[in-house]
Amino acid sequence: MIKNIAIAAALVIVGANADLVEKAKEAGLKPIPNSISELLKVIDNPKNPITKGKIELGKKLYFDPRLSKSALISCNTCHNLAIGGDDNVPVATGHKWRQNPHHLNSPTVYNAVFNVRQFWDGRSPDLEDQATGPIQAPVEMAQHPKVAAEVVKSMPEYKEAFEKEYPGEEITIKTIGKAIGAFERILVTPSRYDDFLRGDKKALSDEEKEGLKTFIKVGCASCHNGIGVGGGSMQPFPLFGKYKYANLGDFKGNKNGMVKVPTLRNILQTAPYFHNGATYDIKEAIAIMGENQLGKKLSEKEIDSIATFFKALDGKKPPITYPVLPTETAKTPKPDLN
Repeated sequence: MIKNIAIAAALVIVGANADLVEKAKEAGLKPIPNSISELLKVIDNPKNPITKGKIELGKKLYFDPRLSKSALISCNTCHNLAIGGDDNVPVATGHKWRQNPHHLNSPTVYNAVFNVRQFWDGRSPDLEDQATGPIQAPVEMAQHPKVAAEVVKSMPEYKEAFEKEYPGEEITIKTIGKAIGAFERILVTPSRYDDFLRGDKKALSDEEKEGLKTFIKVGCASCHNGIGVGGGSMQPFPLFGKYKYANLGDFKGNKNGMVKVPTLRNILQTAPYFHNGATYDIKEAIAIMGENQLGKKLSEKEIDSIATFFKALDGKKPPITYPVLPTETAKTPKPDLN
């Protein structure tokens, strides 16, 4: 009798897990592919096919501060791979300690490959194009594109790598962006959440499963869906009411008032939240999203439940060995701190 009850209870649990996975899939949630061949179909760029050589070249450029005017700032400065792929400060800060004039927060580079557009206003179509922006932006790396190319061309190791990976292409800010973009495409972080969506019923705790149910039920997955749990669309913000921190900066989205939906992967590692880095409190952020995007006041229980689910989105970061960079030569442009 006891054995039969235990079997019945186990079947109920299995059925509930299967039902939740189906609900997640119906809501548009998808796991990161767990095979290299399937993952490549998602992250590769036919115009810039990923190779080991491009990844290694792009990694060096990503960490090389000499691409900046001061020779002090690299891509990793604002998108630190040792933490959440961002900088953990409210506003992006760059050359001469200047802050983004619109008070924009640095988004994470981890899983950015799953975004359909890059930058908060979606102005860039892919990672390769996006990578060229901060190098040239006066308040970020502040480098002239021609000087950036001169920096790279001045070092034989870089020249040889570009000749091998991009034969026949001149080294320009565009090809520099292509190499960095190739590296950034592999920065994906699979998590226990992905295991659960693939059928591992023990991957999430009961509390995290309940949080996933709440996440779907209240409507979060209507925008935060796809492989990235966000990043798949541009949406109006706010959709309902007034955003309480709207006066922090002057960003209003693109010309149509649309803002990129950010990924929620590793969300507990990427505070502060929102395009203007308004709050470090994930529960406040959830409450604001409920009011401004769902048009509803979420209960404390719902907020706690969703925040608990977010723990399952902490992923495994790819191992990154800090690269030894090429030695500059007499032709390498000198740093300019002005």
